[in-house]
Amino acid sequence: MKIALGAAKGLAFLHEEAKRPVIYRDFKTSNILLDAEYNAKLSDFGLAKDAPEGDKTHVSTRVMGTYGYAAPEYVMTGHLTAKSDVYSFGVVLLEMLTGRRSMDKNRPNGEHNLVEWARPHLGERKRFYKLIDPRLEGHFSIKGAQRAAQLAAHCLSRDSKVRPLMSEVVESLKPLPALKDMASSSYYFQTVQSERVGLSPNGRNIARIQNGSLSRNGSQHPRSLSISSSTRASPFHQQLTQNSPKPNEKH
Repeated sequence: MKIALGAAKGLAFLHEEAKRPVIYRDFKTSNILLDAEYNAKLSDFGLAKDAPEGDKTHVSTRVMGTYGYAAPEYVMTGHLTAKSDVYSFGVVLLEMLTGRRSMDKNRPNGEHNLVEWARPHLGERKRFYKLIDPRLEGHFSIKGAQRAAQLAAHCLSRDSKVRPLMSEVVESLKPLPALKDMASSSYYFQTVQSERVGLSPNGRNIARIQNGSLSRNGSQHPRSLSISSSTRASPFHQQLTQNSPKPNEKH
């Protein structure tokens, strides 16, 4: 959640605090760089556009960006607003929660598109646990994950006017890193977890988290937060080398 909060602050600054507001237009995991302390910085402003001014409600432009992250109304009409970035943030937040990529053709039918697969799980408690990356093994706050999922659902609203401002997203995320109600102490979570991996609730052979990702190896070079192409990889626990797809362009 520290990474999500840092990225949200970056978008909020561009939208609401910059002297000339900017729409990022290509917000995705591979454009979030991390330093040795896991502080998030936004990179690659090649597709950024000045936000509309005065009475204008949107910027009309060619559809550019990365498939799987672009807001549906932008893809359909070419009308770009700050709420397009909010949608993209919702996709990235889902990636963090699930350990899945926004688009993954290697998954079963019905699970290729992360947003469409996740929507039915976002609003129900019993389904919510199925969203969470099982490789986290309960090492997350239940309330924090639930609030993050609710926030993702809000950001991913099909109606762009309903989506929150990025400053509101920041305020929603601020309390989450401090929550301590770990899912690993929840019997209900353990039951759901064991069902997912085909083991009994007391089984000790649950697949272990892969080590070595985002570890401090002495390098001061920034790292990119992106989801590995491997179905076994977790974005927080394995070396991240997979690049996101090149931006698509429609005329």
